[in-house]
Amino acid sequence: MKLSEAFERRPLLIAYICAGDPNPEATVEMAELLARAGADVVELGLPHSDPIADGPVIQAAAQRAIEAGMDTDLYFEMASRIKADLPLVFMGYYNMIYQRGLEKFATDCAKSGITGLIVPDLPPEEAGPLREACERADVDLIYLVAPNTPAERIPLIAESSSGFLYLVARSGVTGARAEVQESTKALIERVKTDLPKAVGFGISTPEQAAEVIRAGADAAIVGSACVDLISRGDLAGLEELIRGMKAAIREARQIEVVARI
Repeated sequence: MKLSEAFERRPLLIAYICAGDPNPEATVEMAELLARAGADVVELGLPHSDPIADGPVIQAAAQRAIEAGMDTDLYFEMASRIKADLPLVFMGYYNMIYQRGLEKFATDCAKSGITGLIVPDLPPEEAGPLREACERADVDLIYLVAPNTPAERIPLIAESSSGFLYLVARSGVTGARAEVQESTKALIERVKTDLPKAVGFGISTPEQAAEVIRAGADAAIVGSACVDLISRGDLAGLEELIRGMKAAIREARQIEVVARI
């Protein structure tokens, strides 16, 4: 399924997991559990030894996955075995893509069922060759906008992105936070684009997910909270979190629609 198809039934819940944590076989099961619980898109992180955009929870997961043998070949093999009817999105760093070769990486994504790429350390000004490879493979390339992104750069980022635009809820690395900042709501408001807007970094509760939807986002992204539950082996808690978040964003959008009427 393409991201454009999934966003036809917005608002969406996007859930991140680190591929290979605690092991590759478990990742297939986790992705399918997330789909059953109500996730609309699954981000599959390819573990990296120096994940510069990630906080301690995901850094620890990446280390566990690497120690369990996860590599790029195994990543694509594992992704191809996920049978859930939802889009899969790659989340990782550019040197892993470059090392494999841009054309091969994009083609491998398409063959394994991955329909989009998020590459936090690749700005659109330097992404031309990868963007062309993704276009040929019919894979979306998704860019990020942060609270400190200069206003004059936002149109360029939005025009370069496809699938959706990733709005970073706060400056810094990934990780659960206690509340949604006012700057996040202001960012949702000031980013003008026809693309769906998905908000991540720090979204960890149903209340926070609902809050960004009420503020105008089309999707909420949960990552560290999922990874933390997986690290503790709490699959019941993971399913409960996803079900609760999905119910909360649905209710938030219904309330928003009624308020407009």
